[in-house]
Amino acid sequence: MSDPRPCCVPDAPPGPGTGPIAVVDIGSNSIRLVVYSGLERGALTLFNEKVLCGLGRGLAHSGRLHPDGVALARRNLVRFTRLAAAMGVARIDLLATAAVREAADGAAFVAEIEALCGHPVKVLSGAEEGRLSALGVIAGLDAVDGVMGDLGGGSLELVELRGGEVGARATLPLGPFQLMERCGDDFRAMANLVDARLDTVPWLESAACGCASFFAVGGAWRSLARIHMDAVGHPLRVIHGFAMCRREVDDLAAVIAGRSRRALARVKGVTRERLETLPAATVVLRRVLHRLRGPRTRFSALGLREGYLYDLLPAAERARDPLIAQCADIARREAHFDPMGEAVFAWSEVLFAGALGAALPPRLRRASCLLSDISWRDHPDYRAVEALFRILHYPFIGIDHAARVALGYSAYIRYGGAARGAVVAPYLPLMPGEVRRAARILGLAQRLAYRVSGATAAILARSRLVRATGGRELHLVLPDDGSAPVGAAVERDLHALAEAVDAAPVIAG
Repeated sequence: MSDPRPCCVPDAPPGPGTGPIAVVDIGSNSIRLVVYSGLERGALTLFNEKVLCGLGRGLAHSGRLHPDGVALARRNLVRFTRLAAAMGVARIDLLATAAVREAADGAAFVAEIEALCGHPVKVLSGAEEGRLSALGVIAGLDAVDGVMGDLGGGSLELVELRGGEVGARATLPLGPFQLMERCGDDFRAMANLVDARLDTVPWLESAACGCASFFAVGGAWRSLARIHMDAVGHPLRVIHGFAMCRREVDDLAAVIAGRSRRALARVKGVTRERLETLPAATVVLRRVLHRLRGPRTRFSALGLREGYLYDLLPAAERARDPLIAQCADIARREAHFDPMGEAVFAWSEVLFAGALGAALPPRLRRASCLLSDISWRDHPDYRAVEALFRILHYPFIGIDHAARVALGYSAYIRYGGAARGAVVAPYLPLMPGEVRRAARILGLAQRLAYRVSGATAAILARSRLVRATGGRELHLVLPDDGSAPVGAAVERDLHALAEAVDAAPVIAG
């Protein structure tokens, strides 16, 4: 008989770069296998598969895991561990949450799965589940201050976040399955029950003071964001970093109430199995926002699994900026020769004094420059569009939608895209006007830098931009060794950049 254990869980976490890492999340509504590129900041998702088992369905009345869900979970957890073994993962961890934690037969289920799969199952406490979900938000978003809520099928985890640190925590039995079993379709009763449970969390009152953001985690809430995007025609269908104000959440409740299930099921990314939980998920979101006095809702695609990974990272790796780490990795893989993003960043900095530099902060300018050589393999006629859409849709973390569009727009301009071209026009309103101008100027500077240098950092280092005569002139100083001769293309690109910064172009050298 073969050993059922497809791979081993090491005694200590592998270090950065040691191989793919697998996490299996055994939730109340779904089970999911995610395989990450490694134990590193900004790790890419190599594989992601979900099965809606409904382990927690009926738990509030029966006290036991749903038998059909157990059978479905059993088959798919064996599949997940076999898949992970075939992928050669360096580590696999199985995490179970509210349904398994609370069910009378939860321990028996864990023992069965451990025997079948050959791996230990870690049953998380409510406090630990909340902490890890909060770490996922901290790992994936910037300016993390407020309250995080992770809505699973069986519970709601609430965590206070201050300055990127985890604060007070609470676990409440407010998952959609719990609410539907106790209240049916009586949404007023459901709201009253949510309010009563929130009353038991004493720190919410103080957290509401100055709470600017509520960070929403969980599949049901992500589905709400997708429905809102569909209803308003939002051009960028990326959940992570998307934000809604309180009024938009209230409008969304009306949309869900007014649409048939068939209509909602047509929204891309909203499964039929998820539809039944959405009214309850909407009630919970609205009551939590009411308690927190109406902060904006920021959606995070990163939660418990990513928080678990983040918790394993060495301190030095954790401290890295995830956006810069991702962009630097792309630069290493995509550059013509040696990556020159940092050189382009330094070369263009003279353009970003004062308000222009504040509109597009150094972190985003550096990220943009690291991405400035990503489309040279594409056909010249399509480089601008390919660069734009690749950046808009890439799984970057640590940025919101406005920053994502700014990075895409800079790359689009760098590859010669028209400033208000039809392909980019739908995304421009997602950026404030001053950000749009700064992003365009950066893209024009990148285009000139690559024109002058032939994508080589050594030649770029022998040229420079100079703001002269009080900023009224923009000088391009070229080397005198003939390595960057003046030509019509250089003159054209310099003229476009100078015009964008309201200066007269001058070529020197």
